[in-house]
Amino acid sequence: MTNKLTSLTLALALGTLAQGVSGIALAQQALTEPQVHDKLTAEGYTKVHDLKFKQGMWYTKAKSANGDRVDLRIDAKSGEIYPDEQVSRLSEQDVRAALGTQGYTHVHDLDFRDGMWKAKADNASGNHVRLKVDPRSGKVIGID
Repeated sequence: MTNKLTSLTLALALGTLAQGVSGIALAQQALTEPQVHDKLTAEGYTKVHDLKFKQGMWYTKAKSANGDRVDLRIDAKSGEIYPDEQVSRLSEQDVRAALGTQGYTHVHDLDFRDGMWKAKADNASGNHVRLKVDPRSGKVIGID
């Protein structure tokens, strides 16, 4: 009986120790708060606040590049960002500049809807066109 009790106590102690070590290892692999803040800023988020770490993920609130307020979850290991809704990496000014470098002029009715920038503009030939623009690169991906 004493041997069984000693073995059980030892097994529980080792299990608890192993869980503590894996928890420490997880914390050492996780992105730090400044790293997460820098990553969000690099992705175009502003006014990042209430950054908290819980259950292996970072949680925060911010403004996306297109000005929407969003709740974000960030994978502590990979840094992958999961917004609560589709957002754009680019601001309206970024999209206008990207369209200008692609030869479009008189850009108007620029709006971010359904995960994509939409605009009206004149192409290089002077024809009026409707554009769909990639929210990450600013590249025109559709023309009507």
